[in-house]
Amino acid sequence: MTKKNNSNGWKLRQIGKNIRQSLSVFRYSGKALGLVWTTSRSLTVSLAILALVSGLLPSAIAIIGKFIVDSVVLANQSRSQMPNVAALLDYRQTALNYVCLEAIAIVLLAAAQKGVVVCQSLLRVLLAQRVNELILEKALTLDLTHFEDSEFYDKMSQARSQASSRPLSLITRTFGLFQSALTLVTFSGLLWRFSGWAVLVLVVAAIPSFIAETRFSEHAFRLFRWRSPETRQQHYLETLLAREDYAKEVQLYQLGNILLQRYRDIFNRLYKDDRNLTVQKGVWGYLLGLLSTLAFYGAYAWIVIETIVGVISLGEMTMYLMVFRQGQSTFASALTSIGGMYEDNLYLANLYEFLEQPMPQSQGRITHSAIKDGIRFENVSFSYPGSDQPVLNNISLHLPLGEKLAIVGENGSGKTTLIKLLTNLYTPTSGKIFLDGVDLRDWDVDVLRRRIGVIFQNFVQYQFTVGENVGVGDVAHLDDRKEWEIAADKGMASPFIDTLPAKFDTQLGKWFKGGQELSGGQWQKIALARAFMRSDADILILDEPTAAMDAEAEMNIFNHFRSLTQDQMVVLISHRFSTVRMADKIIVMASGKIIEQGSHEQLIAADGRYAHLFSLQAAGYK
Repeated sequence: MTKKNNSNGWKLRQIGKNIRQSLSVFRYSGKALGLVWTTSRSLTVSLAILALVSGLLPSAIAIIGKFIVDSVVLANQSRSQMPNVAALLDYRQTALNYVCLEAIAIVLLAAAQKGVVVCQSLLRVLLAQRVNELILEKALTLDLTHFEDSEFYDKMSQARSQASSRPLSLITRTFGLFQSALTLVTFSGLLWRFSGWAVLVLVVAAIPSFIAETRFSEHAFRLFRWRSPETRQQHYLETLLAREDYAKEVQLYQLGNILLQRYRDIFNRLYKDDRNLTVQKGVWGYLLGLLSTLAFYGAYAWIVIETIVGVISLGEMTMYLMVFRQGQSTFASALTSIGGMYEDNLYLANLYEFLEQPMPQSQGRITHSAIKDGIRFENVSFSYPGSDQPVLNNISLHLPLGEKLAIVGENGSGKTTLIKLLTNLYTPTSGKIFLDGVDLRDWDVDVLRRRIGVIFQNFVQYQFTVGENVGVGDVAHLDDRKEWEIAADKGMASPFIDTLPAKFDTQLGKWFKGGQELSGGQWQKIALARAFMRSDADILILDEPTAAMDAEAEMNIFNHFRSLTQDQMVVLISHRFSTVRMADKIIVMASGKIIEQGSHEQLIAADGRYAHLFSLQAAGYK
C-alpha cells in the first residue's frame, strides 16, 4: 500500500512539474513585451493588430470555400434536373461572388502576413540595438574584478551572443501563439459541428511533437551554456590569427598551423554535439510526425465516408478537410511556438540573470574635504574573489600633498594592484584607504576619479585621431583642441605630433583607412599627454609610463614632469632607478608587502634590497 501511495505521489509531483514547466514559457513574456513596447510602440501595436487579422481570416476563407463548392454543386443539380436559365445564372453569380470574396480575404491575409514580416524585421534591428545597449550599460557598472572573473565573463558573453534576438523571438512567438489560438478556436467551432471527436483527434495528434520540441530545446540550451568557455576560446584563436597586432609573432614563431589546428579541434568538438542533437531531433521529429499524418488520413477517410452516405455536403467535406489539415498544421505550429518560447525563456533567463545581478557600488557622496592630508593606506590587504591568497598584505603608507612616491619591486610583487586600489578599481578585502582624511569608499566616484590622472603600463592605444587619443583623458574636454595642445606640450608629445600629416587630426592605428602607426615611445608620450588632460587632477599615477623609451629620453621627461607637478601627489612605478631616485619617498615591495621605505639616500645607506637592486642596475650601465 505504501509503495502504491509513493508511486501515486511521484506521479502527482511529475504532473505538477510538467504543468509548472509548461507555464514557465510565459515567465519572461511580460518583460519581453515591455522591452519591445519601449523600443517601438507603433510597431508593437501594428504587430498585434496584424496577428489578430491573420488569426481570424483562415476560418473565414474555409467557410467561403464551402459556399463556393455548394453553389457549384447546386448549379449542376439544377442543370441536370430541370434546366432553368435564370436559376443557373443566379447560382453562377453567387459562386462568382464567393470567389471574389475569397480572393479579397486571401489578399488581406497575404498583406497581414507580409506586414507581420516587415514589423518583425524592423523590430529585430531596433530591439537588438536596445538589448545590446542594456548589456553595455550594465557592463559600465561592473567592477574590474567582474571582468577578471572568467565565470562572470562567460555570463556576459552568453547574454550578448543570442539574447539580442531572443526578446523579439519570444514576442513573435507569443503573438504567433495568440494568432494560432484564434484560428484554432474558430476551426474547432467549425469541426465541432461535424464531431467533437474530430476536435479531440486534432489536439492529441500534435502533442508528441510538442514534447519532443520542448525536450530538444532544453538540451540545446544546456549545450550552449556548457560550451561557452570553448566558444570564447575559439573567438580568441580567431583574434590571434586575424589581428595585425598579433600577426608578427604568429608568423615569426610559426604558430599559425598550431593555432589553426586548435581552432579546428574546438570546432569538431562543438560540431559533434550539434550533429548528434540535429540527428536526434530530425529522427524523432519524423517518427512523431507520422502520428500526425496517420491522424489526418484517419479523419480524412471518416469525412469522405460521411460525405458518401450523405451526412454532409460536398462543400462541407471540402471545408472540413481544409479545416482539419490547416488546423493540424496550426496546432502543431502553436505547440512549436510554445516549445520555442520555452527555449527563448531559457536564454532570457540568462540575460536577466546578468542584467539583474546586484552590483555592489560605492555609495559615496562626499565631493570635497577641508583636510589636506594626502593619501593614507592603513593595514590594507587584498585578495581576488574566490582566492585565499592575498595579493597585498597589511599595506600601510602615507603620501602627503605634493610629495612624489616611487614604488619598486619585482613583477608580481603587487605594485599595479596597489594602484588599482588607490584608483578605486578594486575594493580592499580589509583595511582602509583615505584621501584627505575621508575613506575612499565615501567619496563620490566621479569626483574621486576626476582628481586622478593615470597611465597604466598597458594603456589603450585607441584607433582614434591623435587629438581624441589625448582628449579621452578628460571627457569634459574630449573635443577641445586648445586643451589637447596644452596637454601635448606637458607630455612632450607636441614635437612629433607637428610632423604628422594632419597633426592632431591624424588617424592612428591600422584598423581604419589612412591610419598612421606610432612607435612605442611616441604612444607613451600620447598617454602621458592624456594624463595631463585632467588639469585639475591633484593625483598623478604613472605605471611604467616610459618603458618603451631610452634612458636619456626618460630622464628628460621626468625632469620636465617634476617641474610641472610641484603641488601634485605623484605615484610612480618604474624599474629604472635613475628615475626612481628623484622621488621624495621610495617603497620596495615583495610578495604583496612593503619590505623597505625611505628616500634614495636612506635606502642606499640601509644596504638592503633596494641597494642591491640599484647596484645591479648601475653595474649594467658601466
